Amino acid sequence: MAAAWARFDDYSEDEAPAFRAVIDALAAELPEGSPLGPFERACAWDSTGRSDLAVPLYREALARGLSGYRGRRARIQLASSLRNIGEPEEGVKLLTPELDAPSDELDDAVRATLALCLSSLGRDREGLSLVLGALAPHLPRYQRSMANYARLLVEPED
Repeated sequence: MAAAWARFDDYSEDEAPAFRAVIDALAAELPEGSPLGPFERACAWDSTGRSDLAVPLYREALARGLSGYRGRRARIQLASSLRNIGEPEEGVKLLTPELDAPSDELDDAVRATLALCLSSLGRDREGLSLVLGALAPHLPRYQRSMANYARLLVEPED
């Protein structure tokens, strides 16, 4: 599977069906009921511009018990796909609990995707707050200022 994904950029847009066929064939080799099959297939549909067909596969992977790092990836990608098909509210509901999940390298992706979902709902200040809060620790200076500005975007004014 890793080798197939490593070659993803070698496929043109017109070759998207061929790429998905490779992923489908590899997913078919997994044990019956494995959550990895629908997850990888969802990723392939999503990566080739078909969020609408990825959504049910992400849901299936999570329903089958996809957890850990891949489970978190599935929730991020599902939320993004939901936003793409006009269901950002569901994306917000899916990702909001991830803000309190154990920290990992996907934290910023959670915040960025949640910010996009919030923006799609007209909640730009909340989205900007999340993005600034995620960016602040990466800045060479002004971390505290940016973190405070992020907080002040969503705190009620006195």
